[in-house]
Amino acid sequence: MSVIYLLLTLSILVAIVFFIAFIVSVKKGQYDDSYTPSVRMLFDDELVKENKN
Repeated sequence: MSVIYLLLTLSILVAIVFFIAFIVSVKKGQYDDSYTPSVRMLFDDELVKENKN
C-alpha cells in the first residue's frame, strides 16, 4: 500500500513540474505565432510541387 502512495506522490510532482514548465513557456511567448497559421495554406501547394519535381 505504501508503494501506491509513493507512486501517487511522484506522479503528482511530475505533473506539477510539467504544468509549471508549460505556464513558463506560455508566458515567455513560446506559442505566440499569429502569422504562420494565416499563410500556412498558401505554402502547402509549394511544398507539394517541390516534392514532385
